[in-house]
Amino acid sequence: MSTIPENTQIGNHVVIEENVQIGENVVIGHHTVILQGTQIGDDVTIGNSCVLGIQPAANQRMRKSSKSNARLMIQSGTTVGHLTSIYSGTTIGRNVFIGDHASIRENVAIGDESVVGRAAIVELNTTIGKNCTIQTLAYVTGDTTLEDHVFIGPCVSMSNDKYMGAQNFSLKGPYIKKGAKIGNNASLLPDITVGNNTIVGAGAVVTKDLDDHITAAGVPAKKINF
Repeated sequence: MSTIPENTQIGNHVVIEENVQIGENVVIGHHTVILQGTQIGDDVTIGNSCVLGIQPAANQRMRKSSKSNARLMIQSGTTVGHLTSIYSGTTIGRNVFIGDHASIRENVAIGDESVVGRAAIVELNTTIGKNCTIQTLAYVTGDTTLEDHVFIGPCVSMSNDKYMGAQNFSLKGPYIKKGAKIGNNASLLPDITVGNNTIVGAGAVVTKDLDDHITAAGVPAKKINF
């Protein structure tokens, strides 16, 4: 049985499967589907036509999730926009904002007060810290780490496969340290590190690790002096 308090506001044509737990004062928009095992905290707002708690699927060429039976957990005060999809095994922190059309895969952790912008994509096995901002249409590849207070500009792209499937490689996305800022349309290659409070300029291509407290720009990205 699912747990649905009387003060839950439920729109038209909402589907809530078995073993769903819903906190107090939750708002669920029209045509939203909440799949089995999802756990939603107090004061959460969910938009129209969302799908929450999706079980991952794969074919023979794709990685299998190691935690496919884990539940989706959305903590209190979070807002989920319209037409958003979030997979099982993911934990969304308190007071997070997730924009319309965003997609968040399985085994992702998003810290308190973070923002995932409109149509942004966060792939599997990724950790996002507290007070991070991921802006519109950004692509955060799988196996990526963002520490606290990281800013990812619109249309930033990341990758985690050094050889693009041509040979075996342990998939690993970028590691972006506390306070770093990545400008619009920058590209980050697999397994690079961006240092604490470092700024990456718009359109840069980061091919190697960047030190702490610098500004880097260009193709490939290099430290620039002012």
